[in-house]
Amino acid sequence: MKEITTTELQQQLENGATLHMIDVREDEEVEQGMIPGAIHIPLGEVPDRLSELDKATPYVIICRSGGRSGRAAEFLEAQGYDATNMVGGMLDWQGNVE
Repeated sequence: MKEITTTELQQQLENGATLHMIDVREDEEVEQGMIPGAIHIPLGEVPDRLSELDKATPYVIICRSGGRSGRAAEFLEAQGYDATNMVGGMLDWQGNVE
């Protein structure tokens, strides 16, 4: 499974990279803030919402600590998607949230 650190992700965003991020936390968790530009698909909804994703698009998967996002990234990879897990999750995120 591919991984990216919170620092690497933040640097890419600050450098103007266009990244497709999926936050797989639950509703009450994302109410505390999401990385700007991320879309919210709770982990349990990922299998039912695959039609919203493009297999040609690389995705960065985000959760609270990196565990759920790791499971989501493995699932997406098994379905033929390009998914990278953000290790450390929002607990390690030092950047802006919305």
